[in-house]
Amino acid sequence: MYNEYMATFSFDIVSEYDKAEMNNVFAQTQKEITGRYDFKNTPAEVEWLGDKAGFKIIGANDWQIESIVDIIRKKLSSRELSSKVLDLSKTIVTSNMKATQEVPFIAGLDQDKAKQITKLLRDELPKIKPQIQGDAVRVVGSSKDDLQAAMQLVRAADFDFPVAFNNFR
Repeated sequence: MYNEYMATFSFDIVSEYDKAEMNNVFAQTQKEITGRYDFKNTPAEVEWLGDKAGFKIIGANDWQIESIVDIIRKKLSSRELSSKVLDLSKTIVTSNMKATQEVPFIAGLDQDKAKQITKLLRDELPKIKPQIQGDAVRVVGSSKDDLQAAMQLVRAADFDFPVAFNNFR
């Protein structure tokens, strides 16, 4: 029987990144590139892609690009951010003795990613109700403990895209 006083709690699962933290990662990466001896007198640098939607990595060769990507990963990790936010699928382009790679940030849950999350939650936690809403998944439950369990389950699932939680109610 439904009780009108029965509390319901909810939160959203989203795939987004903290822009302020990405600014910090960018600045720290630039500083490390400038200070590294093995990058002296090379075109090694990192630039913003478009409207700060990713990084453009520039180096002398593929090896240097990969070194800079490693620096970025370390900076993300030290700020407790997932390196899954980096879309490393674009190939490295070499021309004029310079190599560049565009690395856009992954943001937003498409239908496939949202379905992976809702299926996992439905299979493992029957007491909660996940619903796809645009580029987020709303999770509703009658107990905060159930919602905590849902968050732990999603974190532990190790999807190939970053997940974050917001709009707690």
